[in-house]
Amino acid sequence: MPGSSVDIAVVGAGIAGLSAASVLEQRAVDYVVLEASHRIGGRAYTEDVMPGLPLDLGCHWLHSASLNPFVEIAHHHGFHYDSSEKTGGVFANGTWADADQLREIEVFLDQNDKQMAALSDDAEDRALVDMTERDSPWTALSDYIDSLDSSHDPDCVSVRDVLAYRHTGEDWPVKQGLGALVVRHFGELLVTLNAAVERVEWSGPKARLVTPRGDVEANKVIITASTGILAGGDIRFDPELPDWKNEAISSLPLGNHNRIYLIFDRDVFGQEVPKRVAVLDSDSAPIRFYVRPFGFNIVHGMTGGRFADWLERAGVEASADFAMQKLKEAFGSSVTRHVVRHLVTAWRGDPWVRGAYSAARPGHSHQRGELARPIDDRLFFAGEACSSSAYASAHGAFFSGVEAAEKAAASLA
Repeated sequence: MPGSSVDIAVVGAGIAGLSAASVLEQRAVDYVVLEASHRIGGRAYTEDVMPGLPLDLGCHWLHSASLNPFVEIAHHHGFHYDSSEKTGGVFANGTWADADQLREIEVFLDQNDKQMAALSDDAEDRALVDMTERDSPWTALSDYIDSLDSSHDPDCVSVRDVLAYRHTGEDWPVKQGLGALVVRHFGELLVTLNAAVERVEWSGPKARLVTPRGDVEANKVIITASTGILAGGDIRFDPELPDWKNEAISSLPLGNHNRIYLIFDRDVFGQEVPKRVAVLDSDSAPIRFYVRPFGFNIVHGMTGGRFADWLERAGVEASADFAMQKLKEAFGSSVTRHVVRHLVTAWRGDPWVRGAYSAARPGHSHQRGELARPIDDRLFFAGEACSSSAYASAHGAFFSGVEAAEKAAASLA
């Protein structure tokens, strides 16, 4: 609580901050969680747009499910997820890809993966774009998929960072919303909301955290704010963070990844439509749609990287219009007549995050370990960007928060 003195102060109530607080709660450590926003969850956020229709605006999939603690958490709270294989289709340049073309796409993407994996340990790191065939008719689709996976365009992403990610191929969406699951699981923790930490003074015997709701003193501080917030100087440090820490922050910038939901008043697609459809042509950016997930009368589209930034700046209506135009290309001009509402995210403009998730710049994949490294056993760091093998994911943030809390609690002794 602001105006108090605690053993450990946690900055941020996203997944990393909440999992850290849960560890401290279990260990009976005196702590406080300070959250800048009006809610908990950070980039895990579910909105009930109408009764019975929960939509995730942030993280949504249980990535690498066999390694993901949220699978067991979902079971515990009675949440449901979809682990089935999704039928896929590609509508390219005015026609649906046939079976041979779909196989060609699969082979092309597999070859790109193999080319990345062939990067030797002693070779210089490369950008993702350097390891992708640039003359294929499916290059734009590959670049688009990369922009979703990393929230950056492939010229900005380290190959070694991509290779370090532990991907099991199990990506399971949560029906009631992953954001809602996070709130359900961590909702009993005591969090002080609307308490943005403006300054951390950490030169004295205790650190002092300055917030609009009063100051907090703490022996240790766990920082879980995004690299977008840290790089933007939203939290000032006195003394300033060392150069090696600032270099780690700047080497792991947030990109952008937004969702576009189109809500229909009825099923206009039927049972034969693929559940996952990519639409691409030579004149505009590609987009992937999930068609009627969980039987909801919605279409869920996604944008990533620079195009996501551009479209976010263009506004909500421009985003919805783009998605509807792409749907018309693939399914005909009448398909959008029953759209009754749309919902569009804008993560770059979120003042408490400033982007989607992190990617390492080429040559800087090692900086994830540096970002996670404590400073003088006083300042500890957590968040998806601190995870070397599960970055850009809810479970990566979860594990980093647990690790930071265990280190901070152990240092109290």
